[in-house]
Parts: sequence; structure tokens; C-alpha cells
Amino acid sequence: MILVFGGTTEGRKAVEVLEEACSNYFYSTKAGEQELLLHNGQRIDGAMNGEALRLFCREQQIRLIVDAAHPFATQLHETIAEVAGMLAIPVVRYERIYPPRDPDITWIDDYSQVPTDIHTLLATTGVQSISKLKWLDAQGVKVYYRILPRKSSIALAHQQGAKDEQLCFYELNSEQNHEDRPHDLRCATITGVSPHDSVEAILMKESGLSGGFQEKVDAAKAKGMRIIALKRPQTPANFTIVNGPYGLRRAVEKLLPEFYPLHSGLTTGTCATAAAIAATRHLLYDEQPNEVPVVLPNGETIMVDVRYGEDCAYCIKDAGDDPDVTDGLEIGAFAEHTLMLGRRSLIDIEGGMGVGTFTLPGFDYPPGSPAINKAPREMICKNIEPLIDEHTPLNITIFVPQGEEIAKRTFNPRLGIEGGISIIGVSGIVKPFSEEAFIDSIRKCMTVAKASGSDRVVINSGGKSERFVKALYPDLPRQAFVEYGNYIGETLKMAHELHFENVTLGVMLGKAVKLAAGHLDTHSRKVTMDKDFIRQMLREAGCDIDISGITLARELWDRLPEDKKSDFARIVISHCAEHCCPLLPNGQLTILLIDDEGHIYPK
Repeated sequence: MILVFGGTTEGRKAVEVLEEACSNYFYSTKAGEQELLLHNGQRIDGAMNGEALRLFCREQQIRLIVDAAHPFATQLHETIAEVAGMLAIPVVRYERIYPPRDPDITWIDDYSQVPTDIHTLLATTGVQSISKLKWLDAQGVKVYYRILPRKSSIALAHQQGAKDEQLCFYELNSEQNHEDRPHDLRCATITGVSPHDSVEAILMKESGLSGGFQEKVDAAKAKGMRIIALKRPQTPANFTIVNGPYGLRRAVEKLLPEFYPLHSGLTTGTCATAAAIAATRHLLYDEQPNEVPVVLPNGETIMVDVRYGEDCAYCIKDAGDDPDVTDGLEIGAFAEHTLMLGRRSLIDIEGGMGVGTFTLPGFDYPPGSPAINKAPREMICKNIEPLIDEHTPLNITIFVPQGEEIAKRTFNPRLGIEGGISIIGVSGIVKPFSEEAFIDSIRKCMTVAKASGSDRVVINSGGKSERFVKALYPDLPRQAFVEYGNYIGETLKMAHELHFENVTLGVMLGKAVKLAAGHLDTHSRKVTMDKDFIRQMLREAGCDIDISGITLARELWDRLPEDKKSDFARIVISHCAEHCCPLLPNGQLTILLIDDEGHIYPK
């Protein structure tokens, strides 16, 4: 059993990660004020001292603790470390992502180090810090405290010696924990300060990106305020540190393997990035670490094992439990110095042995380019740039020794990728799902969407389409957006069973042309686009274009005349509706077709 300490944005994200397992766990908060819907988790509220935590862990047979509490909950972290050490329970610390420490900020280790060469200070460090800042009164520093507009917070502020004219408030937001929200800095109109005056300095905690730290810094700088920041406490040395959902899942899979029925893996893009980082560090610094940190597209960092060969580094592709023919492949990288003359960038990425070549249009790069997609290229550059300077341009060559042989067992030849595998991966992590498990996960999400009270559910194929459609429904709760993957038919049946009055189906063209032809499961293993049927739809829309050379449906957007895109979209949507509407006999279905730029049809 897993015990999560939350109450924060990270706690909410930890719940999302653990819910994917459909296994039971506990979720603990101090005050019980965080609004959170748990499907497999059991909520427990109220503070636990060391003895209470020790007894709970023994009685509930806790085998893993996830510490996703606020970074400044020092006492809780220490209690967790003590009890976990006593009971030999591993701890995963779900840490925040922190920007590099700005040299223009005054950094302090504790409240006694606040500079006294200021006259006015706005403290955003919470009501509990008031007593720790009262010593500034004797130094002639006028301190204003931004606190929660709650009777209990105001009473506690008074108990610690704060006066009414020193208190100012920020608005509560039910969607986020108050400690994790970017706070506004309307410092010129706070209680007790004349609109013509200004607060000279602001005191804040190093609360990380999810705590709105950078937003507060930017706002304070815009007002010309001096910024003083309290450094975050050190994490106990025996904790495993992660700073994002993928890292958390992989840590749980490693420390408690049975929690997830299927384990995640790494994309070829992540493996190539890890190899490139290791090769660069070996070239520039003569280092050969056994693992390297890889920053994923979502900003989090995971550690990836690497190995070394002669003048190169490589990573063993780990597909987890996903059925992937590239599992176990060596994906390597060479890093070489090069001249800056004639280059457009500091880092050039090339394809070596076993990496395929694009031979047809429709991909991120033109024919003749190595089959390394945009997201992996960006990952490689983002991870290597901090290791080099403007005087050290590099060539990175990605190679896969068995790539050409393995590629024959993939769809690459059909797509026009020749000579090897493609280096792909948008998120950097592969989440494995059997068909049954995936459909079960959709059903749970649909049930949660219904429980949110929304009369509309918005179903999308993935994060990209969801991001575009969300802008059309800003008032819907986040639970009302559900990913169907490829299982459009199954998801619509669930919407009917749950009596949703309104369903919005967001779909991109690749899946839409399959759906329009009557395929309610659009997985590429089961169905490919039917060019003859696409030609039929083009004729219905009055479009006369040649599609004989296309390999991907999204290429149609580039070939369609601008004045015909809406007509074609209307025809595609109408065919999709023929197959989808019967599955939702008592509800209203809205189908939205989305292109790669985020344009939504009907307009």
C-alpha cells in the first residue's frame, strides 16, 4: 500500500499518476481543505506526529511513501524521514521544478537574515511567519502581511502581533491550494498603503514554478521592487527525488513493482537524448556517469541509464510492457567538435547507421532528412545547450546498430521511411496499456467526469487536441475532458450509459478519415486510411486535388485550397456523425475537426 502526503498541486498530480494503476492507496492532507476526487484512493485528513505515522504505516502495511507536501513543510518531511528510516519504507519526494536562482534576488536561509536597509516590506510567506518577522519592527521596517481572508488566519495574525493595517489579502481559488497559486502583487493599493506610495521590497518563499514563484518575481521586478527570497529546505538525503508525473510513475514501478499491472518505458527520443548527453559530457568533460538527467518536454527531469563504447555513448531502449519491436535496442550517439563557419545553430543533429531517412513529404522535416522527429531534436538541443557555450559547436550523430533490420518489422517502409527506424516520442515516456486496461481507464475517467456535475463531456484523442478544444469550454471542470486514444466507439457508448446530455468529440484528421469510413477503433494496427474513400469525400466537397502521393492524412490540409477547407471539413464531420450519433441516441453530439495549427471546424 502507498501513502501520499499531499494538499498541493504536486499532491493532485500524484493522485492522477496513481489512479492509472487502479490500485488502492491513501491520500493524507493536514487540513482536509483540498477539493479532490479519488477513485481508488482513500482520504485521511489531519496532522500525524511521528508515533501516529509509525502506527498507521504498520497497521495499513504501508510499503511506499510519496511525499508531495509543500516544500516548506519542514517538520512533516523530517517526521516522514524518521519513520521511514525506522520502518525501512522507501520514500519518493515529489519535488517541484525550480528555476535557476536569479543573482538579482537577495537569497536568505532563514527569517533572521532579512535585510534591514529597507523601509517597507510585503511578506507573502504565510501567516505562520509573522512571529518570525516581528523583530523587524524594532529595526524601523514596516511589514505588510499578505494572508488568507479567513477568520482563523486573521485571528492567528493578531495573536502574533500583526495589526489590521498591516494585513492584506488575496483571493481564494477552489481549483488550487492557496500556497501554490501565483499571487497578484497589487502592492500599491493594499490596506494601510496610500495609492501614491509603493512597497519597497517583497519577501517570498522559493516555492518553485507550480507555486507561482517566477510569476511573482516577474511582477515584483515590473514594479521595481527589491526581491528577497527564502531558500527552500534541503530534501532528506534518503529520499528518491522526482519532479514530475513520469518520474513518479517510474519510481513507483521500481520501488513497488506490483502496484502497476503494466510498466512504462522510454521513447526512442528519450534514449537518443540520454546517449547524446552522455557522449557530450564524455567529449567535453571526460566524464562517464552511469546515468544522466534528461529534461523531458513537460519540463521534468528523469534519470536514464547509459553505457559507453569507443568514442560514443548509448542507451538500451526500455519499452516497459508496451509491445514495441524496438525494446532492447542500442540507441547511441557520437558527439564531435565542429567549426561554426556556415552553421545556423550550435548543435547539428544527424542520423547515422540504423536511423531511417524521410523519403516522402508530410513529416516534420523534408525528404532526405534523417528520421528524427521534431520533439526528440528539441529534447536533444535543450539538454545539451547547458553543457556548451557559444564557442563549442557540436555535431551529434544518432545511430542504432540494428535499426535497419528492425525497421522492416514496423510501418516505416509503408510511410516512406527507409534505411532504419525513426527516432520519435512526444512526451518522452511510453505508457503501456493493454486494450482492456485502456478501456477501463477511459471508463473511470468518464465516471469521474459525470461525478463532476458537468452536463457535457469533451472527448479527445490526446493532449494536443484537448489543448485546442479546451479554449472553447473555459468554464468546464478539468474532469470533463477525457482522452479516448483510439476507442471512439467505446467512449461514446460510455457517454450514453452515463446519460451525458451533451458530448463534444474533438478529432484530428488522421483519425477523422478513419472514423468517417466507419472505423470506431482507429488504431493503426487495425486500420489505415482509405484513399479511395478520401477521394469520394473530396468529390462531395467539390475539391479536385491529387492525393496519390500522400502518406499521412494531415498532408491534406496543405493540399486543400483555403476556400475549400471548410467544405471538406463539413463532409468529413457529416460522415463521422453517421457512425457516431447512433451510439448516443439520447444525447447531443458535437463533432469538431482540428488541424495541426489548432484551427477548429466548423468555424
